[in-house]
Amino acid sequence: MYKPILQITLLFLYSFVLNAQTSDSRQSKPLIIGNIDKIHSTILKEDRTLNIYLPEDYYENDTLTYPVIYVLDGSLNEDFLHIAGIVQYNTFSWINRIPKSIVVGIANVDRKRDFTSVTKFEIDKKHAPTGGGSAKFIEFIEKELQPFILKNYKSRNENTIVGQSLAGLLATEILFTKPHLFNKYIIVSPSLWWNDGALLKTNPEILSEKFNQPISIYIGVGKEGLTPGLDSHIMEVDANLLADKIKQSKSKTVKVYFDYLPSEDHATVTHPAVFNAFRILYPITN
Repeated sequence: MYKPILQITLLFLYSFVLNAQTSDSRQSKPLIIGNIDKIHSTILKEDRTLNIYLPEDYYENDTLTYPVIYVLDGSLNEDFLHIAGIVQYNTFSWINRIPKSIVVGIANVDRKRDFTSVTKFEIDKKHAPTGGGSAKFIEFIEKELQPFILKNYKSRNENTIVGQSLAGLLATEILFTKPHLFNKYIIVSPSLWWNDGALLKTNPEILSEKFNQPISIYIGVGKEGLTPGLDSHIMEVDANLLADKIKQSKSKTVKVYFDYLPSEDHATVTHPAVFNAFRILYPITN
């Protein structure tokens, strides 16, 4: 009567042990490339997640400090992992194209809110009903995020920002309103149509002869065509206009590079553009 139950029990135990041995023989362990931090923002009144890539030798020398590359759209299912991969590739010892860097991916909560300024146009409000929060998000970057990274990581005040589409719009707004926050700007297919192209109509500080902070700006765009519902805004044209506007700067410390990628579209342009940006912003000098 109990024999079948015993046989089933022994079979289960044997299977459990066999599976455990198989698992042990693999000697699996977590693949760790950095940290996931959560910080509370009093400015945004919410918790924010940071995905952080650390160079392989990060813990080997306590005296070393690293530049920081901030990635907007920095969630694990967005741009963080593939941008971190481009950074790792370009810092291999046999390539050594860019300095070993910390990558900080800012995970999104509401990108349409955080990356857009206040607008009076109904078409914008329809596209982004929660929009208009970019000023607060920039304040968060300046007063909470960057100080957090400086305090908790072996970083130095040498910062790059990467943003595409609406994130490229935000990166442009930072460049025009708080240029000191970053030394390098990688702006890809920016959504400059927002607020009827208001940013393109401003006269930012970086155009002034008195502006003396060294800044390098990469602007990349694919073959993207008309922005839906906005017949007057073609993304390639707007990106060209942005580059041309910055080229008019009288400052001797502002450098801008324009890169057209006709084989890419809005969905595919980010990865090759960022790869090109590192090549352009860090030219081989020998």
